[in-house]
Amino acid sequence: MKNSIITTQDLRFSYTTAEGVTPVVLDGVTLDIAEGSFVAVLGHNGSGKSTLAKHLNAILLPTGGRVYVAGMDTMDQDELLAIRSTVGMVFQNPDNQIVANVVEEDVAFAPENLGVPPAEIRARVDDALKAVGMYEYREHAPHLLSGGQKQRVAIAGVIAMQPRCIVLDEPTAMLDPIGRREVLSTIRTLNREKGTTVVLITHHMDEAAQADRLVVMAKGRVIADGPPRQVFQDVEGLKAVGLTVPDTVQLLWELRREGLDVPLDALSDEECAAALAALLEN
Repeated sequence: MKNSIITTQDLRFSYTTAEGVTPVVLDGVTLDIAEGSFVAVLGHNGSGKSTLAKHLNAILLPTGGRVYVAGMDTMDQDELLAIRSTVGMVFQNPDNQIVANVVEEDVAFAPENLGVPPAEIRARVDDALKAVGMYEYREHAPHLLSGGQKQRVAIAGVIAMQPRCIVLDEPTAMLDPIGRREVLSTIRTLNREKGTTVVLITHHMDEAAQADRLVVMAKGRVIADGPPRQVFQDVEGLKAVGLTVPDTVQLLWELRREGLDVPLDALSDEECAAALAALLEN
């Protein structure tokens, strides 16, 4: 793929349990992620999606195959700092990533550790907080913020490192609907306005539907890869691996089963309403 920032080649990963059993978590995953794209990785619990995420900036290393970040092999220890500066990670629980008692100090933490000059850190912190809509909270205590606000601060901390790619491992799993909307809006803005490559690990269909590309995993393998409009049309295939589809697609699929001629690629509420209106007109 042209201008790919992350490439996995036949990526395999297994670990050894205390009983000596070696379960396979990733079973030959080959992917190219284009720079500037927004990719959602969807899968049931145990599908391997979070394990894949941890390989994308060398938190975990392959037991087979290879992962390349901007051409750098994650198995090369000498490239580790450069890899982690290129790909930033945001995890499920923002409390695990927030380390300071003041919002702006927390966002400054990573650039300070990278040796960024103080004047540039100031500018990066301000820019990052503005990018996630948290600038007015810069002098607040993080523990007093809502879950969605904390997660946006955690994202700002990664943005301040100026990575080319951000991998978010189920960042909305612990949030209420308002917090989820805030975080998703932030992710979309980063991708569209800043050109940041986004890899979003999720089990929420509505979140996956907002990406440019959807990668579906089951039992450590990629079972579908394409635009959400295309992937979500395979309602029965997704149900077979324990996944649902967006409510709009589910409704249209059920109408189709009743013999009505409706499209399956209407993801948004507006598109679904238009499809139903066209059906009524006919």
